[in-house]
Amino acid sequence: MNLATMEIRVVGKTFEQPLAEFFHDLAKAGDDEYFHPHPLTHDEAKKRARYSGEDLYYVVIENEKVIGYAMLRGWDEGYEIPSIGIAMHPSVREMGLGELLIRFLHAAARRRGCDKIRISVYQQNTHAVTLYKKLGYCFESEQAGQLVGFLTL
Repeated sequence: MNLATMEIRVVGKTFEQPLAEFFHDLAKAGDDEYFHPHPLTHDEAKKRARYSGEDLYYVVIENEKVIGYAMLRGWDEGYEIPSIGIAMHPSVREMGLGELLIRFLHAAARRRGCDKIRISVYQQNTHAVTLYKKLGYCFESEQAGQLVGFLTL
């Protein structure tokens, strides 16, 4: 029996190629319609793998494959309230990993001293909207076709 091992890790140079493959799989599945914090390209995977700054980027790794991607960002641009974003590989959706990853981001934000975080999500992405509401996000406005919500930590 091959038991899967999963880890949440900071994106680094060793994850450049697995992250590029993950981005490719997301784009192939059409996920770039709802998830586009940056292009889902090999060049962008390289940038994320070599990134140094205040923002936080994580991957969920299972047997050396990236199955999830998460970010807390906005600090580099001077925002006090970071925005979160996550994407899960199509093969692992509906398993609760997205919720786990969001809760991990909440803890990471608390460790940074944040008392509030922000999310943007397309209203048509009903699964994500439902999950964020379940986790306590309050949607306060709409911007560029996306709902904007906040969570007090």
